[in-house]
Amino acid sequence: MQGCVAVVADAGGTLLVDAGNSRTAARRIRAAVRAAGLPLPTRLVYTHHHWDHTWGACAWPDVEIIGHAAGARILAAEADWPWSEAYLRGQVDANPRLAASFGARARAMPTWEGFRVVPPDVEFADTLELTGGVHLHHVGGRHAEDSTVVAVPDSGVLLLGDCCYPPPLHLRAPGDGVDLRLIRRLADTYGGYDWFVDSHDHPKPRAALHRLLAADAD
Repeated sequence: MQGCVAVVADAGGTLLVDAGNSRTAARRIRAAVRAAGLPLPTRLVYTHHHWDHTWGACAWPDVEIIGHAAGARILAAEADWPWSEAYLRGQVDANPRLAASFGARARAMPTWEGFRVVPPDVEFADTLELTGGVHLHHVGGRHAEDSTVVAVPDSGVLLLGDCCYPPPLHLRAPGDGVDLRLIRRLADTYGGYDWFVDSHDHPKPRAALHRLLAADAD
């Protein structure tokens, strides 16, 4: 399970949105940034605290990490857990609904040496504007309480993370689906944006969002 990451390069420097799901993924991201001729990131934003968006952060020791306060509390607690394959197995034995998520975590980690969960250095509660004009907006939702969207106004791009997804598998109930109410709110709030990009699918033009909402209204 690997969420997409985004790189925003502007006058404020290079910003990384989400860290990848492991140090291995982070090394691939670093290589891609260099291949594109961009400076390495100095700031990293978490769209939310889930592992596939944050576990690569320990491979970015020189960046300032920014995240919502609710996610920061969760990550601070998780930083103290004894992460290892044995720990994952024990958690799945105690709660079999964790099997999909924890199995994916084990597969992403060829070695646990040097791994650690990294909470944000900078926390915010509602909104935060970064140097260069990138804007962070906490939207919450059923997938994660700390879900944050990242708006890049000069590119007309809104990075959604997983905010419109249903709850994680181990918390999901029958009938849980995409959060259309939140999609509608974002489509209204960011109506001038051209592209809406979630973390596990292709970028969607604004028209595709409106088609989705129109189909639901029918």
